[in-house]
Amino acid sequence: MDILAALLLRAQREGRELSRWETSTAASMIQRSDNASADALWRRIGGGQGLADANRALGLTSTRPGPGPHWGLTRTTAADQLALLSAVFDDHSPLDGASRDLIQTLMGRIDADQNWGVSAAGSRWQLKNGWLLRTHSQRWAINSMGRVKAHGSTFYVVILSDGSRSMSHGISAVERAAQSAVRVLGSTPPPVSPIIR
Repeated sequence: MDILAALLLRAQREGRELSRWETSTAASMIQRSDNASADALWRRIGGGQGLADANRALGLTSTRPGPGPHWGLTRTTAADQLALLSAVFDDHSPLDGASRDLIQTLMGRIDADQNWGVSAAGSRWQLKNGWLLRTHSQRWAINSMGRVKAHGSTFYVVILSDGSRSMSHGISAVERAAQSAVRVLGSTPPPVSPIIR
């Protein structure tokens, strides 16, 4: 999502819409988690420097782009990913309405095999997941973020995990965390915010 947000900010600065190729490549990256598409758009935004520039505009202060071509080694925090979700869903955002609409649409049309993670916490959702098998430990990093609707409220949920013994174990842990958090916050009366950190 961060790579796509950077691409859209760049297009906005250039006063243009995304090209047909950029749009289809972005769809593959978000909906199918296609790594080749992410590689191509990483190069298009200028790699780590382009991501860092976009993140300053988006208010992400603790995200460090991966080195060279390794976007998958970008390090981030739940707070920064929550800021990214806010930029995607909040009208007061550096991303214009058309850019936010595109990201939201793609997040709501994730391929069926990508429908896991925070979607387990609500009946209506828009999400993006990520996963990586760490070569040094042979443990999985499993992440999920998005907007879900449950208990009559909207929740912005970010779950970042590391150290799972398998991908399926990590997915189960992320889904349990999302369900628990939304259940607790959904049963808490106002003025508690429905934002999960």
